[in-house]
Amino acid sequence: MDEMIREEERIVEERSNEASWVEEAMLDRPIRELPTLRLPSCVSQSTSLRQAIDRMAAEKIGCVLVVDGDRLVGVFTERDVLTKVVDRPLDLERIPVEQLMTREPECLSPDEPMAYALNKMTVGGFRHVPLVDAEGRPAGLVSMRDIVEYIVDLFPRSVLTLPPSTELSISRTREGA
Repeated sequence: MDEMIREEERIVEERSNEASWVEEAMLDRPIRELPTLRLPSCVSQSTSLRQAIDRMAAEKIGCVLVVDGDRLVGVFTERDVLTKVVDRPLDLERIPVEQLMTREPECLSPDEPMAYALNKMTVGGFRHVPLVDAEGRPAGLVSMRDIVEYIVDLFPRSVLTLPPSTELSISRTREGA
């Protein structure tokens, strides 16, 4: 019995050390250090819904930032397409993206810790958080995928080397996700 208790204590200590390591390796680092972070795709407010959706499809992205001049004024996401466009009698060629975008989105600076991005995504239910400079100009876009890929890079052996298992039913295509 004492041996089982010592083993449990050892596991708790290892997990505590691992959590501290994760915090240092990820949560405290600035968002700009995400290796998959790239410049956002921006459209003007007058861009048609069709053009915005086509851009997202062509670039294989889930979000475009909407700008007025060089200032961020909104976001238009795949969720907006599903909840505001699909099965609605809309003229996608004539309606500007500004009519259906999310206005004044919550943003972060690229210099803020990754923990802030995770917080916004978790608390706000966002999959994308725009990054802006001090003047409100788009400087990047952090997605849930960026963070997941970073975590996988931190733990490749634990994530990428799982043995085959019918119980896991791992999908071989993105459509299964």
